[in-house]
Amino acid sequence: MKQKLYIFGVINTVVILTGTIFKISHWPGAGYLLVSGIITLVLVFLPLALVDHYKGAGKRQNLLLHIVTWLTCFVIFTGMLFKIQHWPAAAPLTAVAIIFPYVVFLPVFLVTVAKNKNFNIYNTVFVLLLLAANSVVCAILALNVTRERIHDSFNLSDNYNKVESVLNQLPAFDLQSPVNLKINEVLKIVDEYQKLILAKNGSTEDQWNSGKDILRWPDMRGFAAKALAESGESPYGTKLQNGLKDLISLMKGTPGYEKMAENAITVFDLDPPSKDEMAWPIWKFNGDYLTWVLIYLDGLETNLRMIKVSGKMD
Repeated sequence: MKQKLYIFGVINTVVILTGTIFKISHWPGAGYLLVSGIITLVLVFLPLALVDHYKGAGKRQNLLLHIVTWLTCFVIFTGMLFKIQHWPAAAPLTAVAIIFPYVVFLPVFLVTVAKNKNFNIYNTVFVLLLLAANSVVCAILALNVTRERIHDSFNLSDNYNKVESVLNQLPAFDLQSPVNLKINEVLKIVDEYQKLILAKNGSTEDQWNSGKDILRWPDMRGFAAKALAESGESPYGTKLQNGLKDLISLMKGTPGYEKMAENAITVFDLDPPSKDEMAWPIWKFNGDYLTWVLIYLDGLETNLRMIKVSGKMD
């Protein structure tokens, strides 16, 4: 039984290792290998190994410790898998995976070894080091995934800037129309927001538009909200929100723009999870990474310029 268990464990480890290599290299099939490998590890191999160890113990003691050990592994590997695969609820699960061993496993382990007369201090030191290593791995994993998203965001920003440069060369439809004049007002607000946020970061629009990673705190949440609040706008973000709402209302009442107005809330991303009037600025400028706030402003600017050059839809 033990020999078969060891072989199964080696095969399972090879599958997970292969999936990890595929994931790092961005090869197809990485997700299937990791998901199947980790699920098999947690739901098949670990229970079999723990049951075998429990039955192999002379007096079959410490049942609670064996159960808690499996539960801890389940929480840790589930959090890691969700984070690697970018699945919903990855962030809270990773946070639980970091905390769970300390508040659940460690107390049970210490109580169990305290009852053992043959207690070995080295076992406790090893477990503590293992828990510390788990915390470090989870933290590094979270940072690496966040960095990957941030790196992708600069490519997205570069694409927006390329589209915008082309749109600037196209003639706008009826420059003096009320809709275009209102778009110009909103564009000024977008430009003002970008300058305020980048200035607090110690950067300029030209540096940001270059497509290079010039942000000092790209993954900081709430940075944009703080920059806007310090500018004197209270509540922050409402100037842009009101400008976009006024633009939508104007398009609804302007012949030829009605269809655009119907989809404008989606295009401008003005529909926060909460329907509270003040939820949008908090959701858009305080709840996301600095880099993604700037990406939103870039995309909004591109969409506004696209409406200008497209004109009325007859």
